[in-house]
Amino acid sequence: MPHSHKSAAALLLAASALTGTAILWRPHSVSAQAAPAPNTVEYYNQRVLPIFQANCYSCHGGMNHRGGLNISTKAGLLKGGHDGSVLDATHPEQSLLIKLIRHEGPPDDPMPMPPRPRTKISDADIATITEWIKAGAVMPQ
Repeated sequence: MPHSHKSAAALLLAASALTGTAILWRPHSVSAQAAPAPNTVEYYNQRVLPIFQANCYSCHGGMNHRGGLNISTKAGLLKGGHDGSVLDATHPEQSLLIKLIRHEGPPDDPMPMPPRPRTKISDADIATITEWIKAGAVMPQ
């Protein structure tokens, strides 16, 4: 077999192999894990709890209940502190919790939370907490 025929045969064989591979190859879609819905414990654990832990737990979580408020449990949020419940499930944006983290508390006692000067939770985190309250403030038991 002359050299040019060997090269052509090798080229044809390689092309056939590539064509076969292309036909059999199926892309595997790697979908990102869907974000949990706001009305799930997973949403609370993955999105809300880290915000609370970073910004609120030092005063209102675990054994700390400053102002009588314990945000570690739903019962604590519903009971609220000295000013009553911090959740309003029917009008989440009117929840005292949302007003305080927006730094829009009552004029006579604004109580901006967190109280550190010039510290405010990000608008994205406030939106996350608002969505969670709108969805029923689902928390682990």
